[in-house]
Amino acid sequence: MASPFPSVASQFPDGLRRGSPSSARVDSREILGFIDDVEAAGLELHDVMLWRDGLVVAEGWHWPYSGDRLRMTHSMTKSITACAIGMLVDAGKLALDQKVAPLFPEVEIDPDSPAARMTVEDLLTMRSGQGTEVSGSIWRGIATSWIAEFFRIPFDHEPGTTYVYSSAASYMLSAIVTRVTGETCFDFLKPRLFDPLGIANIRWDVGPDGINPGGNGISFTTADGLKIGILHAQKGLWQGQRILSEWWVDQATRIHAGEPGDQYGYHWVVGDGYFAMLGVFVQMVRVFPGSNAVLAFNSAMDESRVVLPHLNRHFPAAFVGGTDAAADAALAERLTGWSKRPDFVSLAPANEATFAGRWDVAPNDKGLTGIEFDFGPEEACVTLRDGEGAHRVTAGRDGWALAPTYLPGADMHHGYRMEDMPVAAGVRWIADNQLELVVHYLEAAFRDTFVFTVDRDRLVMERSVNINSGARAWPTLTAVRAE
Repeated sequence: MASPFPSVASQFPDGLRRGSPSSARVDSREILGFIDDVEAAGLELHDVMLWRDGLVVAEGWHWPYSGDRLRMTHSMTKSITACAIGMLVDAGKLALDQKVAPLFPEVEIDPDSPAARMTVEDLLTMRSGQGTEVSGSIWRGIATSWIAEFFRIPFDHEPGTTYVYSSAASYMLSAIVTRVTGETCFDFLKPRLFDPLGIANIRWDVGPDGINPGGNGISFTTADGLKIGILHAQKGLWQGQRILSEWWVDQATRIHAGEPGDQYGYHWVVGDGYFAMLGVFVQMVRVFPGSNAVLAFNSAMDESRVVLPHLNRHFPAAFVGGTDAAADAALAERLTGWSKRPDFVSLAPANEATFAGRWDVAPNDKGLTGIEFDFGPEEACVTLRDGEGAHRVTAGRDGWALAPTYLPGADMHHGYRMEDMPVAAGVRWIADNQLELVVHYLEAAFRDTFVFTVDRDRLVMERSVNINSGARAWPTLTAVRAE
């Protein structure tokens, strides 16, 4: 049987070579077992890429996701910020034991306080001395200086002693890069990391200080995350070019802090036989240095512990030895099938007149003031109005439409506004008086579901999301027809 995988000489836009699992001594049955376990557990896995010994040997994306689209990486960003710190340390421009406070003279800090004793390494190992975890979702709601905000967080411990995971520490590392180099972390890394690895389509948010959030904010493709893992699997080498020192990679990916089951290096999660980049809702790049292998995937899962048993069962077992072409073909068919567009059809006859037009929303704490429905032959437009204006989403009728949009509701999306993010949206009737709108955010883990119900002269809107760090549903909102 011919191999279902392209030749290793084939060229892909990401610049990575491809090959069959068995050609890289990877057992396809273990990868299939991992997928089976994840699906049986009801976990939402969006995509997967596996690399070993120079070859991408498995890859697939569930519809509506695809390999050419950016993906919000959340706290995977932390491991990339660590690369910038490592480069500065290797260049002698920064020391791990350097005190942080002198780099920010505009902030008044008691020279006898724990804040004054905090070092660069304390930030890298999440032992800043602060006793409160600060999520990126909290930072995104602050319009004033995040540097000043960092030093307002109470220092409950002596720096260097107690592990408390916090995106605030990562932000300060990015701020340090900017103070030392005069550039944002992104601008500093672009010629030194992103360009050499062929990471061209990348976006990194900027905070109110003009600084990239070091703990989150990067969006790039699944393959781009895989490349960062490969670079570390290869001890800092990329196609013969030294990007990071071997010493730094060794230091960054070994245990410095935490406790069993929650161990940490220099902004890398470290476990038994692996180290990983890890983002909220389980965006992950896991490196298996003993097997020269890297696994990358994006998902919408509550936390990494729900997938760890399945990961640990099948990896590194997948690297013990390869299988035959038939097993490789079965895996390729399974992953190719992920891209099939699912049916989305009405369960009741269309009833446009019941919904069409404008509705005034009763006062509510979400700030929503109006809802509008406009039906065309193949698409329907739903508009939500609030104090900022009208926010319109175009959805396929009994199908899907792809277009950028913005809908209010950052509280449903881990604090992200996600303006003009591409979405796949569809509407269908689920009863003669009920309309369902589903919105997939193509660069994120989120999927919104709206159910609109007309009861005589009243419209009821229910909104939920598949995953979030906070509430996963809005309170039920009601509306009446506009005069």
